Amino acid sequence: MLSPIVQISLDLTTIDEALATAEMALRAGVDWLEAGTPLIIAEGMNGVRALRKRFPGTPIVADLKTMDGGYLEAEMMAQAGATHVVVMARAHEETIRCVVKAGRDYQVQVMGDNLACPDMVAAAKYLEDLGCDFVIHHIGYDERRGIAARGERMPSPLDRLREVVRAVRVPVQAVGGLTLEQAVRTPEYGAPLVVLGAPLTIDADAFKTASGNVEESLRMICRKVHAYGQPREEAKR
Repeated sequence: MLSPIVQISLDLTTIDEALATAEMALRAGVDWLEAGTPLIIAEGMNGVRALRKRFPGTPIVADLKTMDGGYLEAEMMAQAGATHVVVMARAHEETIRCVVKAGRDYQVQVMGDNLACPDMVAAAKYLEDLGCDFVIHHIGYDERRGIAARGERMPSPLDRLREVVRAVRVPVQAVGGLTLEQAVRTPEYGAPLVVLGAPLTIDADAFKTASGNVEESLRMICRKVHAYGQPREEAKR
């Protein structure tokens, strides 16, 4: 099983703020950087290039949420310096196959996202069967807010996370509306890729860096997540 990894989602809209947040996150012990969808929309390949230039040895996830043009999008982000790209399960099967082929051609790993799928467990298995290296089990931002606005119970990735993990052999990441405490505990569900985003690092509505001692909070979170991968006696130290 993959050792627990902490990934920070840089859901920001300027390169300068993304670089500053990434610097702080890596000092705190974060393992992977994510060029979030807002950053990619705002800055495109330049955002990924800037992250790669500043952090040459750090894995970078390009959260493209690809729905079409799969080979070209994955190729472009690989050439910009991404090590991982994201394709949606709701895309056509051929699009997913194209992203997977580009991943093989450019030595980039593919993360398949099951957001908005009617059967999220079946979608996770489908993504694995098509060659994705990781599964992102994802409850969407608009979905959560819309359901909450109607006064209904807001869905959580934890609702079916254990089922998703059991359905696939590839590593799983759970995303969407988790509190910090819930995110940190996802390795207990068998999902070793912990994503930290809006609850800690940004204001989810304004997409700006949150106030407070974010670096120290991140450092404590990283210690806790990484302890899941250590022998019990070592983790106690």
